[in-house]
Amino acid sequence: MQPGFLRSAITLGLLALVGPFAIDMYLPALPTIADDLQTTIAATQTTLTAYFIAFGVAQLVYGPLADWIGRKQPIYIGLAIFIVGSLASAWAPSIGWLAAGRFVQAMGAATVMVVPRAIVRDLYTGGQATRMMALIMLVISVSPMLAPLAGSGLIALGGWRLIFEVLAGAAVLSVVLTATQLPETLPVENRVPIRPRVLLAGMRSLITDAKFIGLTLIGGFGMASFFVFLSTASFVYTGQYGLSSVEFSLAFAVNAIGFFGASQVAPTLGERYGMARMVLIATFGFFVTMVILLALTLSGFNTLGVLITLLFIGYAFFGLVMAPVMVMALDDHGDKAGLASSLGGTLQMVAGGVMIVITAPFFDGTTLPMVTAIAFCATMAFGFAVITLRTAPQTGAAA
Repeated sequence: MQPGFLRSAITLGLLALVGPFAIDMYLPALPTIADDLQTTIAATQTTLTAYFIAFGVAQLVYGPLADWIGRKQPIYIGLAIFIVGSLASAWAPSIGWLAAGRFVQAMGAATVMVVPRAIVRDLYTGGQATRMMALIMLVISVSPMLAPLAGSGLIALGGWRLIFEVLAGAAVLSVVLTATQLPETLPVENRVPIRPRVLLAGMRSLITDAKFIGLTLIGGFGMASFFVFLSTASFVYTGQYGLSSVEFSLAFAVNAIGFFGASQVAPTLGERYGMARMVLIATFGFFVTMVILLALTLSGFNTLGVLITLLFIGYAFFGLVMAPVMVMALDDHGDKAGLASSLGGTLQMVAGGVMIVITAPFFDGTTLPMVTAIAFCATMAFGFAVITLRTAPQTGAAA
């Protein structure tokens, strides 16, 4: 592996960490926030919903912006907004203020979701792009494994508000990383000015591309299942199963190990069997595992061990899906990679936010509502995989 390839993956992965850390670090604090701000579980979950929706919608801005002014400037703009939102969250006097701060924070964090994917598309396609995306995901994998533990430590050290102050500091370091380690990958002659007519035409071509939409929704429903888990797991693990915030962080990390561990073998399996076939098989495994978990939960076999084990297996299957569907969705749209990346990210994040809104009224602090929503999302992801990929070529990494 070339040093430049590895350095690019590490740099882009560290930048992309900002968004996941902003989610994962404060998960152990959700019950504490509910108590401290004297609010309900459902109201506390709105801080996640606000984040996901803003995170998704803002990507529609950063994609075209990155195609117009280059890749680095939108990163600086987004990180500045993220710092403002982090500090507003840290000083929030009420749950409404916290939700607003999280909304602003996500508006900034969206830049490090969109731009790194566009940079990958600038530099690589096919199998190399999948390998780069998998390496970036490997760097990102430290977030769900370490961020909740770090969050628990910060809560013990200075309370939940300290988490957001630390996130603001991390964004400042990301600005330095961008300035010193990230080259500009979009030449001036390849930049596309923002023209409403051209932008709408590009959006129309993407929205009417059945393959692009299908691949986006496969990833979208898979991510929606994970967002439901994010918004409910801390209450289930600490409430129903009596885990401490540290124990919850460790249980949460198990799922991440399965997801990100599997993502690292996706390029090899994709090259050997074809990415379309791999995604079909993996979404089927995700679907079957989550349906089994739902059946066991309905039957009363909802022990903590069963829950953790089947979530680990299910999200390991999903780990084989995310990088390939990102790559396949962008492969045919190199001329508007920024726009395609932003639209795809928007649809995926909004799907996650909507699922939280839909499931929140039914959540009672127990396993069943959470598992039911996850199984529904897994079913939808598999359904779209069948519709989108059953006639796709099955050979080669670009399948």
